[in-house]
Amino acid sequence: MNNEEQIETRIIELETEHRDLDTAIKRMAEGVYVDQIQLKRLKKKKLQLKDTIAKLRSSLIPDFTA
Repeated sequence: MNNEEQIETRIIELETEHRDLDTAIKRMAEGVYVDQIQLKRLKKKKLQLKDTIAKLRSSLIPDFTA
């Protein structure tokens, strides 16, 4: 497996984790008792995943200026 394939595999894993967090956040927000601190942590983690995914996708774009 080459580096590009490893990055693509990692992106898929992170996207799955991102979707799972989104589901967990929605369920938590719909609950009777909402732990605001935990909700905030999950949202922060979700945002970090989104940023990491964007960076990995960016690394797959060839650099023609080099």
